[in-house]
Amino acid sequence: MENKPVLVIHANDNVAVAIDTLTFGSVQSFGSSTVELLTDIPKGHKFAIRAIKAGEDVIKYGAPIGKASQDISCGSHVHVHNISTKLSGKLAYTYNPEFHSGYGEGFMPKTFKGYRRKDGSVGIRNDIWIIPTVGCVNRVAERLARTAKSELADACDGIHVWTHPYGCSQMGDDQLHTQTILAALVRHPNAGGVLVLGLGCENNHIKSFREILGDTDPDRVKFLESQGVSDEQEAGMSLLREIAAYTKVSKREPIPVSELIVGLKCGGSDGFSGITANPLTGVFSDRLILAGGTSILTEVPEMFGAETFLMNRCINTSIFDETVTLINDFKDYYIRHNQVVYENPSPGNKDGGISTLEEKSLGCIQKGGNSQVVDILFYGAHVTKKGLNIAEGPGNDIVAVTTLAAAGAHLILFTTGRGTPLGGPVPTVKIATNNELAANKPHWIDFNAGRILSEDMSLVADELVQLVCDVASGKQTRNEENDFSEIAIFKDGVTL
Repeated sequence: MENKPVLVIHANDNVAVAIDTLTFGSVQSFGSSTVELLTDIPKGHKFAIRAIKAGEDVIKYGAPIGKASQDISCGSHVHVHNISTKLSGKLAYTYNPEFHSGYGEGFMPKTFKGYRRKDGSVGIRNDIWIIPTVGCVNRVAERLARTAKSELADACDGIHVWTHPYGCSQMGDDQLHTQTILAALVRHPNAGGVLVLGLGCENNHIKSFREILGDTDPDRVKFLESQGVSDEQEAGMSLLREIAAYTKVSKREPIPVSELIVGLKCGGSDGFSGITANPLTGVFSDRLILAGGTSILTEVPEMFGAETFLMNRCINTSIFDETVTLINDFKDYYIRHNQVVYENPSPGNKDGGISTLEEKSLGCIQKGGNSQVVDILFYGAHVTKKGLNIAEGPGNDIVAVTTLAAAGAHLILFTTGRGTPLGGPVPTVKIATNNELAANKPHWIDFNAGRILSEDMSLVADELVQLVCDVASGKQTRNEENDFSEIAIFKDGVTL
């Protein structure tokens, strides 16, 4: 991409984006047209390239990102002070299929080095996981993990405990959400072995949890009820030693890239998210899918305002109908709690230049590239179809990352314009949208997509593809190097 101070993304846009901070009175050129700025424009923010009347659509990415709340003069800063959302409640949708062709071409290795499990599934890590059934035993689990790390580290890639505050005082679907997510993590092939640690009196006691979990390999998954033994530390370490002996046998081997499952997530977005990192991630997703692999998109509230672009890429009417249900059910969730459906973006998003949820959404969905949507995964469901899947989940970073891991993602591509150190239960590749973030936070950021503003997208995508395959083959991400990893479960119910 040619390095310019401003960018008009689509021919129909009536705003441009400042690539660098622009000063009052400067003149910006757009082909044969020029615009004199009526104010300073912060980097990543928008300004009008023609007059926009009050009530008229503000267009970016070739689509409305809201409407002018007042007359906007050509050359004026366009932001929260003069643009408002057009979103409201639930909508009726019509299926108008729009399938793209010729996407996904480009560099993609045929294999990576992963772990083939006994059941045929594939993992990219050979971890030992300790999973509490209830928050009451979190500290016990952490103590076991500390001891295991000092004694058993050579038997696996890592030892982690996934603490959470739930597993008791929940009812109905709320408890089922907890059980479903924890069960999905127990089954996740990135874990070579798992210790399920219970208390004994919780709602999600081990017997109840095993009904949700189903059959497991007794060599890979062990269970311990803390109230049922005199010394839970001794009993836990005994089981962890058995698990370690089992995981130690596993070795990396060539795995077809078609078996790779990658989650797609953004957080702390800025005005460049929809220009650099998210489109780059979309290119990766298309390449992986063309190679026979799978990607998973989530953050349903951050599809509001852009959902029709995804709906029209649904592979058939059945998946379209499920997408409509997914969107409107999430809007019902907002309405049920007396919240408006457009209460986003966050303060950090706004500081970075995003003005409305529609603007964030139009940038957000670009992580899904141009591929057809092959399936909808309702909360806690595991991916079964290769291609682009959409998983039910909120925009909240760690809840969404956990959702993707539970759906089967081996790793997650996490784009960010503001920066975040977080990591989920699977390797979490942080992709910066701008050069400054990548330079300022090298201990958080794995890849700099800001380069796309001055470099060829395809060549940068080649480098991202190689990084992903390296991570799948064992290269540690920044969150792994920092030992920053956690889970969070979506809660929607009363606490007893």
